[in-house]
Amino acid sequence: MLKKTYPYYLANKPVATNADLEVRDKFSGKIATRVAFGDHAAVRKAIVAAHKARAAMAAFPPDARREVLDQCVRAFTERQEELALALCIEAGKPIKDARGEVTRLIDTFRIAAGEATRIDGEVVELQVSERTRGYRGMVRRVPIGACSFITPFNFPLNLVAHKVAPAIAAGCPFVLKPAAKTPVGALIIGEVLAATELPKGAFSILPC
Repeated sequence: MLKKTYPYYLANKPVATNADLEVRDKFSGKIATRVAFGDHAAVRKAIVAAHKARAAMAAFPPDARREVLDQCVRAFTERQEELALALCIEAGKPIKDARGEVTRLIDTFRIAAGEATRIDGEVVELQVSERTRGYRGMVRRVPIGACSFITPFNFPLNLVAHKVAPAIAAGCPFVLKPAAKTPVGALIIGEVLAATELPKGAFSILPC
């Protein structure tokens, strides 16, 4: 069953300033739970926190990013049925489809964990003239910086995972706005992320 209320996550921390957003059971139409609703001030604080976290996330080592993602995989695997039932309630999906989406969530984080330590560069041949003989160029891939994500209601776990897991693997802080009709799965992901060693400000998840 769903909890009575869920906080949002601002700069890695749960915040329960209100429970203003109603989430309805898509089968019965009744209120299933309530979640904290981010206002303009919360969104601004989240953006500022993500901007400040750019250097810390870029410096967060690839093996540490991998461990965060592996920790998420373990937590999601332990909470598979909870995630599937939440998906049934908030999105109205049949349990078989909901369990399949949870499997995809786990797979996406597992793949991202593997990629976290495979962010390679390349060597470019620069010997295009006599003057440049012996020259080589090196390309290094670096995090792009703070990211903003807005995800829809139809696959509220998969489409969050496809943003969040690669961002962590690449070393990018982010602010996520999940769909207002289906925010619970994203907030459970936030609960799992809050238990990791991600740098302060690495993520915010704000239904708004």
